[in-house]
Parts: sequence; C-alpha cells; structure tokens
Amino acid sequence: MEEKIVYFAKPGKDNTDEVLRIAGRRARELGIKSIVVSSTTGATAVKAVDAFKGLRVVIVTLSFGAWEANTQEFTDENRRLVESKAGTVLTAAHAFGGLSRSMGQSSIPEAPATYIVGDLVASTLRVFGQGMKVACEIATMATDAGLVRTDEDVIAIAGTGSAGRGVDTAVVIQPAPSHRFFDTKVKEILCKPRL
Repeated sequence: MEEKIVYFAKPGKDNTDEVLRIAGRRARELGIKSIVVSSTTGATAVKAVDAFKGLRVVIVTLSFGAWEANTQEFTDENRRLVESKAGTVLTAAHAFGGLSRSMGQSSIPEAPATYIVGDLVASTLRVFGQGMKVACEIATMATDAGLVRTDEDVIAIAGTGSAGRGVDTAVVIQPAPSHRFFDTKVKEILCKPRL
C-alpha cells in the first residue's frame, strides 16, 4: 500500500484549510465516520463542522482553567455554532496531564516535582511534532467520553500551539481509552509540519 503524506514547510494556522481538505478526502476514501479535532477558541471547530458535514465531528477543547483559573478559551458563540451544526464539544481533563501534571506545578513546597507516565508519553510523541501528541491525546479523550469507538478508525486533527491557532497535523488512528492507551494505533500520517 502506498499513500501520500503532506509535509508543511512551517507549522501553524496557515495550514488549517489544507489539513481539513486532506482529512475529508481520506475520510471519504476509507469510509471513516468520525473526526476528532482540537480547538482552543473554536475558530477551527467552526471550520471543521462545515468541512465534515455528514460525519460525526467531535471537538476537543482545552480543559477549563487550562491557562487561567476559571476561564475557558473556547467561546460561547463558537460552541453554539458548532452544536447548531451537529458537532459535539468535549471539555475534559487532558489525558496526558490531569492530576499527574499537578505534581510538577504545585504551589505547595512539599509536592514532589517529578515526571509522570503521561508526561513521558507526551514528550515522546512530541518528537513527531506537537500536533501528533495532541492528535493522540484528543483521540484518547474522545474515547474516554464514549464519543468514538475503539473498533473503528477515526481521523484526529490537531495543531502546534506554539505556532498560534489552527491545525497542521492529521492522522488516521484507532483510538483506545486512557487506561488502555498503548492499544492505540496510529495507522496513517496524513499531514504534519516538517519540523
């Protein structure tokens, strides 16, 4: 089997429309029914529900308070738009972080600063680019929430946060829930930045 991988010269939002086009084409070719997309403010989410009409679109946001206590970056307006177009918005603890990440970020002096398995997995996946790490993580989160199945391939789409908003990575993945994460299979890399 031979398939094409698209490599972008630079990471970031300028790749968003092309990522959605590539993912849509491959979803049709493979008969994939579910697309999982990361989105911070919801701008990419709105584009995704328009691009993937007729498919199940699961949008995974940052967890509530991820950057600042008591805040959510995903706007209420974008949430309404996504849900009005049959998209599902998932906001939850990040699969690779959550409680474990607090060990290294605690304001309590007695809390040990240590690396936890989730951080090691995340750091390892980042060698393929931040989008690859996020794509695997959001597929896991959607599986944990019961929004995608473990016996069906999905396309997971994510981006490089340090490059700004938008997406630049897409993979075909057979997801697994967090308690069985290592059953996850990245079957195809559709596109990513050439870092």
